[in-house]
Amino acid sequence: MLDVRNLRVAYGGVHALRNVSLVVPERSVVALLGPNGAGKSTTLRAISGLIRPEHGRISVGGQRIERWSAYRIARLGVVHVPEGRGIFPSLTVRENLEMAAKAVEKDADTVSEGAELFPVLGTRLRQLAGSLSGGEQQMLSLARALMARPRLLMVDEISMGLAPLIVDQLFDALRQRAAGGVSILLVEQYVDTALGLADYVYVMDKGSIVDVGESADMREGNLATAYLGGPV
Repeated sequence: MLDVRNLRVAYGGVHALRNVSLVVPERSVVALLGPNGAGKSTTLRAISGLIRPEHGRISVGGQRIERWSAYRIARLGVVHVPEGRGIFPSLTVRENLEMAAKAVEKDADTVSEGAELFPVLGTRLRQLAGSLSGGEQQMLSLARALMARPRLLMVDEISMGLAPLIVDQLFDALRQRAAGGVSILLVEQYVDTALGLADYVYVMDKGSIVDVGESADMREGNLATAYLGGPV
């Protein structure tokens, strides 16, 4: 589904990504882990077209997209849930969910589907999205992304600042969609939670991939060391 080769990104002459390569196979979940500042969010932003790489290639379903604009990449079925609540705070919950209908078939009832996925949203449809709790905002962000019928879903730190119970609900939704065949690239701070969902794991440090393997084979000590910024 996704093939990234030798990706380089620089900010003001300083390289944030150095020859990053990774693959997300069809119908699989890949976790991208590492310490703060490792380049994980930059990788997702480059894939979704929010920043332009200076070198490398990005293919989705065999189609090169590294020079495409963000809206063209989104129309291809690449949906990016960014770090920090990807919602329209001044719109109601209903209006946020209706936005997803723009990307799918005309008869799609994205409001009902979103409320079915996260029932609490069904009780908040008239409420401004910005007035929801942090957990409810993240549910809305994920629901809207999933209602857009992604081919590739990229999720950046969806658990940040949330209670464990809310995190479990969010990951249950991701698990359901993964079982339904959606390919997922996941950036996540909770290693155990990420390993429980992912098929494959890439570890980043200082803008480079430093380890890769199947989730079941990744040694917890290696991941913990990578999070501290040391050798893997």
